[in-house]
Amino acid sequence: MTTERSTTRYTGIAIALHWTIAFLVIAMAAMGWWMVDAITDPSTQQAAYRVFQLHKSIGFAILALTAIRIVWRLTHPAPPLPPGMKWWEVFLAKATHIGFYGLLIAIPLTGWAYVSAGWAVSTDRPLNVATSWFGLFQVPHLPGFEGDRNAAYGAMGAHSLLVWAGVVLVALHAGAALKHQFIDRDGVLGQMVPFLRRDNDEHSGHIGKTSASSYPSMFAAVAGVLAVVAVALTGWSWSQPGPLAIAATPVAETAITVTEVAAQPSATSDAATEATATAWVIDKAASSIVFSGTHAGSPFEGRFNEWTGDIRFDPDDLSGSKAVVIIDTASARTGDATQENSIGTGEWFNSARFPQARFETSTFAALGEDRYEAKGTLTIKDKPFPVTLPFRLIIDNGVANVEGTVELDRTELDLGMFSDPAAEWVSQMIDVKIVVRAAAN
Repeated sequence: MTTERSTTRYTGIAIALHWTIAFLVIAMAAMGWWMVDAITDPSTQQAAYRVFQLHKSIGFAILALTAIRIVWRLTHPAPPLPPGMKWWEVFLAKATHIGFYGLLIAIPLTGWAYVSAGWAVSTDRPLNVATSWFGLFQVPHLPGFEGDRNAAYGAMGAHSLLVWAGVVLVALHAGAALKHQFIDRDGVLGQMVPFLRRDNDEHSGHIGKTSASSYPSMFAAVAGVLAVVAVALTGWSWSQPGPLAIAATPVAETAITVTEVAAQPSATSDAATEATATAWVIDKAASSIVFSGTHAGSPFEGRFNEWTGDIRFDPDDLSGSKAVVIIDTASARTGDATQENSIGTGEWFNSARFPQARFETSTFAALGEDRYEAKGTLTIKDKPFPVTLPFRLIIDNGVANVEGTVELDRTELDLGMFSDPAAEWVSQMIDVKIVVRAAAN
């Protein structure tokens, strides 16, 4: 029984891989043709950006599944072709299969080379976007391509030609399968379509049912592939941006009780050397640094998860007041894995080389009632920039609540200037909102 099944039909795993890859390829073609034009239209740019990220993730999935399919094919020979086939039909059948394997490897690789180059062919401008596989982990760029315009055009040209070659092969493959099924009636299509599979009469041409003993491996393979797809799509869904749960308490006129106060790390204790005002201990659970702007025409919002602050402040001793805030740039989160991975790259925060941004005040001024402003220096990528931060302050029962917003020009800060110097993708102005709750030390 085992020998007969292995020589008259494909294995269940081969069938599952074949149809999974076929479905993904069809979906990829539809997405690719749509997003090429949609990415340049402001009304569809945001949707095209999402589809582009999904397109990349599916491309890597196809590459991995094809590698598995080739290994499986080498270790599990295909069923024999019908003996009545002409020599040229046999040649075309084998050449088509080899061509498919080559294309299913070459098309994702040329796409990978294109995104690695960081150059948008549609606009002929730099566009360096990180790749996140369904939001689960970052895929590195291929080395040697970054910023290479010629490589981008070459890779995209090859990618497009290979896709059209794939269309031709699909047409030939489908046409040959239909010829075998309805003209030759030799049951070849039944080798890959379970419900068309023949019974043990190898060349009767009759359509029969699959025996129950052939189901387990096929069902197990299908279940495994579906499980991987489900996990990947779940990760991609989680990676899409949505409203962030910002743990911040707005300034209020009523008394506030601090139930949990975080100790201040020594990294920012240098403020104490120049300040004589009261020291404050920040409640990190009720404090936040949030940034917002627009991306591809749609608003986005993010926050820094890791930061520390050393605050010495007294409304009656502004000259003796000082604050130093140090931000871990790699901790920026927007809810979109692709955005988060891009933020840490060289043209943005370059977190690997410059892991911290720093804001240090130089002077405080009272503006009346509960309003103040802090002038200081914001240092990003070791470059200092003057910043004025207006804020509101309410102190009640030894608890201080601060809320301030400052608008920063990312072109002045040299953020994203390789890919988007004209602010066509990411807004030029970025709002940064600071909310701090602290208790007198």
